[in-house]
Amino acid sequence: MTNQKPEPTADELRALLAVVRDALSLPHPATFADAEIRARLLVTRAMYAEVVIDQALAHGDDTQWAADYLQARIADYPANAYRHLGETETGR
Repeated sequence: MTNQKPEPTADELRALLAVVRDALSLPHPATFADAEIRARLLVTRAMYAEVVIDQALAHGDDTQWAADYLQARIADYPANAYRHLGETETGR
């Protein structure tokens, strides 16, 4: 008898994909300086998304942990760290 864990459901996988998309979706920057900040954020968030995707592929039974982990990591690198296209100086 093996201790196989159930495969994640379609809803669990969709939830994980939604968090990965959130991690990789950042508003367009307002300036070149903001673009540099956005690029650094995106690289870091992509690294965490890669970790989560690797974990899900290797141990797909705990997609909720993966989604929670990624949400916590991207909260450390918020999109409000730079000005977004269409924002004004006073709008920030």
